[in-house]
Amino acid sequence: MTTEGTAVDTRPTKIMYVAEATAHGGRDGYVTSQDGRLELKVAMPPALGGDGNGTNPEQLFAAGYSSCFHNALILVGNREGYDLSGSTVAAKVGIGPNKHRGYGLAVALSVSLPVLDADLAEKLVDAAHDVCPYSNATRGNIDVTILLG
Repeated sequence: MTTEGTAVDTRPTKIMYVAEATAHGGRDGYVTSQDGRLELKVAMPPALGGDGNGTNPEQLFAAGYSSCFHNALILVGNREGYDLSGSTVAAKVGIGPNKHRGYGLAVALSVSLPVLDADLAEKLVDAAHDVCPYSNATRGNIDVTILLG
């Protein structure tokens, strides 16, 4: 995101919380969180040649991004005096090879704001995209498409 050609610094000025997780065995192993609340088997999805008998990093990213973006949306809605009960955010995270012999991600967020008109919904979604830490972390790094429906 730029403002009149100047990059906007979205780094935190103060760390308020740190999450810790450890991977054991890469994409065919398991992940745990330091506090023990998360312990999941991970596996390559069938589309990438795996057996699919576990979750995968793209699903975890989709869950994190959708919940974070939805929270940002609720926050900006509340600031503007709107109750966003019944709203949802779904994320699709795609993975594929990039031009540099590595892999890249692409995200599509589907936002449902059934009680708001389209113009107001778009305004709140744009504001949420500016607030959301996942949006700020991915901006300029991966393609993020936001669909209102």
